[in-house]
Amino acid sequence: MALSDGAKERLSLVIELVKTVFHYGYIPAVVYLGFKQGAEPGMPEIALSKLLPAGQVWLATRSVLTKHFPVRMQSLRVVFRLLGAQPLAGAQCRAVKRWVSPTMRVIVLRKKALGPQPEQRRSQFLEWNEEVELRCFSKRLGEEFEGKALREAFVQPEWANVQEFQARQAGDTAFEPIAHNRELAENGAQIISQTIRGAYAPSYPSDVVEGIHSHLTSQEMLAHVGKHLGIKDLIKSLEYPPEERSLADTFRALVGALALSSPAGRVQRFVDDFLLCQMVGKDVYDIWAPAQPYEYMLRLLQAKGVEQVEPRLCNQSASNTILANFQVGLYDAKSKTCLGLGWGENIKTAKETAALDAIQRLHASD
Repeated sequence: MALSDGAKERLSLVIELVKTVFHYGYIPAVVYLGFKQGAEPGMPEIALSKLLPAGQVWLATRSVLTKHFPVRMQSLRVVFRLLGAQPLAGAQCRAVKRWVSPTMRVIVLRKKALGPQPEQRRSQFLEWNEEVELRCFSKRLGEEFEGKALREAFVQPEWANVQEFQARQAGDTAFEPIAHNRELAENGAQIISQTIRGAYAPSYPSDVVEGIHSHLTSQEMLAHVGKHLGIKDLIKSLEYPPEERSLADTFRALVGALALSSPAGRVQRFVDDFLLCQMVGKDVYDIWAPAQPYEYMLRLLQAKGVEQVEPRLCNQSASNTILANFQVGLYDAKSKTCLGLGWGENIKTAKETAALDAIQRLHASD
């Protein structure tokens, strides 16, 4: 195939381009050879087919597609200027940019040089918007809070006092005291206690109800529930991350704030959904257990008219080894009915376990 002088000149430029690209390791991802009108359309295929092995590129009319490495845009502009064609607006590249790796190295080195940094409050970021965050929080819970009450529920008394002290030190006479959540937390604690006792009092005696109440209203439990509701970043406290005390007080204050904004039935369902549900999958008698089960059982039996209890050794195995096992049964001395069974590594432990079993049976019979 005969080529004109102009085509030969352009062909030599293409050959030099390919040599340079392979020498420096940059292979174009997409190169569109847009020749001026009158150039031979078969020229690019002829040049590249002689230089590249078969199967490494896909040749098409007036285009060359390769699949190895990205190309520098500056090189593409130079090539198009030499060929007298208009460059494309951009070249598609799915690989990681070359600046990413060195930039990440510098960032990591700077972080190591700074050393450990304290966790920053979410409210210190530029895009923080307290009004939007409070609105989104109430929507996530599916509850409608009164705006002022919800804002007060997240303010700790210590933080409010420090803000007032700093304003006085600065001579700010226009500063208004910030309302905090102490009163809301007290009201919320009363509502939580009433809800727990009302849920368990019909089914269990007062001792068991108080044990469940102590478990659910503990600072650790309330902080656990509050943290997973997403109140950590909304709390205004002196310390960050907030301590368990701050998390627990804020959850109580949320219940108190909801009581000001919603009817009593909705507040009770809120406590049921987020606090009482922590008892799912737990045995009540794993949470509550008397310090002296046998004496406690005797008091319950005396109230029912059972005056004397007869412990019996029912079974034993491997009594002279470290795997000893004893079974003790507790019987009514008068009616000879079984009150409870228990196992243990010794007779005393088995007797206490049998007393716990008898207590559960007595509570279930009530």
